[in-house]
Amino acid sequence: MEITDFKSLLYVGRQQPTPQRFLFVFLQAALPDDHNENDKQQFESGQGGELKTIMCVDKNLSDLTDFSDLVIESKQMNQDWNMVLVACLSGHNDQFPTAEEAEEPLNRMVEAVQNGADLSRYLAFDKLGDLLQFA
Repeated sequence: MEITDFKSLLYVGRQQPTPQRFLFVFLQAALPDDHNENDKQQFESGQGGELKTIMCVDKNLSDLTDFSDLVIESKQMNQDWNMVLVACLSGHNDQFPTAEEAEEPLNRMVEAVQNGADLSRYLAFDKLGDLLQFA
């Protein structure tokens, strides 16, 4: 099954032979500190800028219901974001990966954002739950 939205992502996760832990990195698009007027105009038209990590969390698939619940939970943190990166971590022996096992992969996701690395290996959703594509 092709992943087209958050609901299909959860469905595919539940079809995996091992329990899945989902890794989320919430991002905000922003102008770099050293931006010029051209950068600002591009950014205001929806292009350019840089991504900044706002917060991250990992959750067992069994704790996830739908995208709106994820958004509601994120609002409780009082952090504004406009994109979330998602990756999955497979468990073993019918056990979900632990939060400790998720820490290093989550840190690598954050580092990829900070280093301006290619993020196309991750799924990304906007705040409305629409699947995003990296150009």
